[in-house]
Amino acid sequence: MNSQTKITCPNCGTEIDVQDILVHKVEEDLQKKFNAKLAEEKKKYETEAEQLKKEKEAFKKQKQKENELFAQKLSEKLKEEKEKLSYSLKKQLQSEQSEQFALLQKELNEKSAQLKELNKSKAEVEKLKREKNELKESIEAEAQKTLNKKLLEEKEKIKKMEEEKNELKFREYEKQIEDQKKLVEEMKRKQEQGSMQMQGEVQELAIEEWLTSNFPLDGITEVKKGARGADCLQTVNTRTIQNCGTIYYESKRTKEFQKSWIEKFKSDIREKGADIGVLVTDAMPSDLQRMGLKDGIWVCTYEEFKGLCFVLRQSIIQLNSALISQENKGDKINMLYNFLTSNEFKLQIEAIVEGFTQMKEDLESEKRAMQRIWKTREKQIEKVVTNTVNMYGSIKGIAGNAIGTVKALELPE
Repeated sequence: MNSQTKITCPNCGTEIDVQDILVHKVEEDLQKKFNAKLAEEKKKYETEAEQLKKEKEAFKKQKQKENELFAQKLSEKLKEEKEKLSYSLKKQLQSEQSEQFALLQKELNEKSAQLKELNKSKAEVEKLKREKNELKESIEAEAQKTLNKKLLEEKEKIKKMEEEKNELKFREYEKQIEDQKKLVEEMKRKQEQGSMQMQGEVQELAIEEWLTSNFPLDGITEVKKGARGADCLQTVNTRTIQNCGTIYYESKRTKEFQKSWIEKFKSDIREKGADIGVLVTDAMPSDLQRMGLKDGIWVCTYEEFKGLCFVLRQSIIQLNSALISQENKGDKINMLYNFLTSNEFKLQIEAIVEGFTQMKEDLESEKRAMQRIWKTREKQIEKVVTNTVNMYGSIKGIAGNAIGTVKALELPE
């Protein structure tokens, strides 16, 4: 076979294997066909890969669109549930506020009835003050106890609801409870302030007690409630002379001074025949920064009254002595009266009561400063606690039981 596939070159005599040439030719043809088939398959693969990539992107966009639609529906559902819960909580809290307000109003009426009995005597006043403080502490303790009990009950309800509802609803309910607590504290503060009428009666009683304790020889006559006239009439007496003169006192405790008080008070003074009129008020006239004489009436604050009453009483005693020793000497009496109504006499009295005024201003300034500091610290503490609770709730909602439990921020077991 080998001898048949070999031929000899006529020129050079070299033997050439024809079979090798045919095999090489066949291999080249097969290689070309394989390369062409490979290129065709590669192109087909790339086309299919490109198509698959496009389908993958389309599927990704479709999935994102479906996720957004699902999130929108979920948000609408949560908003609807939130509005239902808010309406339910609002109705419940309004009912609770009504009951608590009625209870506090009842307590306030009882206290008002007790305070009216302060007119009896100084001993009863001191006793009633102690009872008032005890009652105030009892009310605060009872209110705090009731609030704590209610808070625990509401937290227990929230714990049960938490299994079915989300974290947002839980925090919203806690916010409603906090608002209720602030409302109760505000009502307690208003209760402690008392009504304006009650405050006026307390000042009237304080004036009578001050005069009675400091001038035991004088006659202190109270004008009964509902009767025409001012509040208190002081008849000045000494150990040797009776009825040296009278001083008429009127008590006002409002936020604004009214000019009509002066004319009415002067009419009452004329009707009683009093020698001097003193108007004790919290709100001073616009043209008087401190105690002074206005249209023949002495106007002062309660602290200034404590010094002014001594000066006026002594003036009446001296005036009465001068009248007795120098009867029929009208000129000197007029001079003495002019002195009592002069600016010099006014300045002397102002100097006497200036110490009381300055002490009161210092005390009020210190009180306002401390209240401002306390309020600022209270707001800061409340802000820190609220933010801490919110942060803890957010992390707890995300991480679940993976983070440690803070007992102070969890419901009791």
